[in-house]
Amino acid sequence: MRKLKLQVQLSIDGFIAGPNGEMDWLTWDWDEELKQYVGDLTEPVDCILLGQNLGPGFIQAWSERASDPEAADPSAHKFNDTPKIIFSRTLEPGDWKNAVIERGDVTEAVRRLKQQEGGDLIAYGGARFVSSLIAAGLIDDLHLFVNPTALGQGMPIFIGRTPLRLAEAKAFSCGIVVHHYQPVGNEE
Repeated sequence: MRKLKLQVQLSIDGFIAGPNGEMDWLTWDWDEELKQYVGDLTEPVDCILLGQNLGPGFIQAWSERASDPEAADPSAHKFNDTPKIIFSRTLEPGDWKNAVIERGDVTEAVRRLKQQEGGDLIAYGGARFVSSLIAAGLIDDLHLFVNPTALGQGMPIFIGRTPLRLAEAKAFSCGIVVHHYQPVGNEE
């Protein structure tokens, strides 16, 4: 069975965006060690799952980075070339490389994907999309990139009790601390 990983940036008080979707608080001056962590995390991934709000912007940003010959970010090609599935019932197809829209039930579709042969899956998305994956018990590894900022209010991804087991915690010089958790019952 394929593993579904989540990589998401959070405020120290557990929000992935401000109350109106603000993301101007995110730390982006990542050190080389954090970039390597992301490279190691995404290396076995052969499919990216995206929510409808993040999907189009994610695809456009990584496409632009991959087409820039001056770009020194090796992950740009990985994110651009890896097949992507955007979960949306309303989004219209765009001119996207390696991306399709899944209009069916998120839970059923992700369960089918996890049963298929292949490498790991990784999810990126907004609060609703990520919350639905967590609530359905579909995520095997949560990689929470905790930024050194408290928002006081915003968009959470955890709704209700979610028992987790800490697999690893690592601080990086840019101020981000990555907490790698696994849902209780999904221990290896």
